This record gives sequence, structure tokens and C-alpha cells, in this order.
Amino acid sequence: MRRLIDLSDTLSNRTREHEPNAHEIVYVAPEDSALNDFGVEGLWPDGKGWAVETVTLSTHSGTHVDAQYHYGGGGRTIDEVPLEWCYAPGVRLDLRSADRAQGIRRVDVEAALDAIGHELQPAEIVLVWTGTSEHFGEPGYAFMHSGLRRDATEFLVDAGVRLIGIDAWGIDRAFDVMLEDAQQGRGQFWESHLLGREKEYCQIERLANLDSLPAPTGFTVAAFPVKLERASAGWARVVAIFED
Repeated sequence: MRRLIDLSDTLSNRTREHEPNAHEIVYVAPEDSALNDFGVEGLWPDGKGWAVETVTLSTHSGTHVDAQYHYGGGGRTIDEVPLEWCYAPGVRLDLRSADRAQGIRRVDVEAALDAIGHELQPAEIVLVWTGTSEHFGEPGYAFMHSGLRRDATEFLVDAGVRLIGIDAWGIDRAFDVMLEDAQQGRGQFWESHLLGREKEYCQIERLANLDSLPAPTGFTVAAFPVKLERASAGWARVVAIFED
């Protein structure tokens, strides 16, 4: 038996007004396309043609995979990311108790690994469970999460992890927290992203449903990004696969 669990959020016009990267979906219903497209009016059964949607959005809208190029220092674009990085055994780390201002540090990651008795293996896909996806669509969602600090991200990358996911708007701490710390000389703005300039890794942002995973290990993650030429990211339908 195989069980598939969807770990992706849903793009919808209902959330548009709360999105830092706003998107828009324009729907054309079958009864409308039958009247307008290609001069074939009157040839459709029941007067209904095809349904079509036109979507305007950022590559960082919805659940997506970031490539190294996004971090500002060059490197691979999303169409160059090895597919092997996007299909591998998964590990969910429960970091819901992490402080939003302090962020998730290496000691927190190590404690989460100890709690499930797991030793990281090269190429595993690590999913950081903050619980923030429960607030997706609410005003302020992008500022609610506790993100990874540099030492936590570097610990994972040095262990051979090449794809890190998080169920929040970004993998770093929220912008307001980072900005205040950077202005006060307490830290580097966007520190986990900037690590990617030095040590290549990719990340999945805006995961959802990590609470639906029946176990923290023992599953495979599929997170293949859409192949966009020279892009910094690509949308992905991320799925956890359990084999019973």
C-alpha cells in the first residue's frame, strides 16, 4: 500500500490581499469561452467550451523551491537544480516551540533529531515543522514564523542535506525580527539565505500539512519545481510518500 500526503498550500484569490507577493487568478468558465475563442461559436455541445485560467504571480508565490541564484550570489537557477535533490527520504523536525525572535538554532535542530532518534544522512530532505501553515491566509501570516538561523542551516547543509523545507513564508526569521536585529548590530539580515552563496543548498518554502505526517521519518519527499529558464525559483506540488 502507498499513501500520498499533500504538503503544498493552495493558491487562491481569497488570500491575495494578504500576500507579500500578490497574485491574481482570472477564471474563464466553459460557457464564456464557447462564445469568444477561435470563432467556433455555436459548435460546442450545450454551448460550453473549455475552461481556462490566466494566472499572474511571482515564482515565490505558493509552495515553491528556491534555487541558489535566488540568494544573490549567482549559482544554479531552478532549471539547473539536480532532480536527485528533489526526490529523497524525508525527515520532519518538530520545532513548533522555537521562539520567533530568537529563531531556530543548531542546538534546537540537534534536540529535535535526538527526540526522534535520527541521525542525518546525506541527501535527505529535512522538513522544518513550525506550525505556521495553520495561519495561512490570515493577515500577518508572513511574519508569524520562527525561521532558521545560520548555524542551524549550516549544520544541515554540512551533514549533506541539499533541500530544506519549512511550513512558513520563508526559511529565515520574519523580516521584522531580522531587520530590527540587523539595525541594532545583533545579526545578519537574511542569514540563512545568504549562507547559500557559500554552501549550495535549495529550500522549499510555504509547505503545509506537516501535522498530517504519521511519523517523522520513513517516507519519501517529492518536490519537483516547475522548469523555468534562468529563474530563481519554481512552483512545486510537494508530496510525502509512505510505503506500507
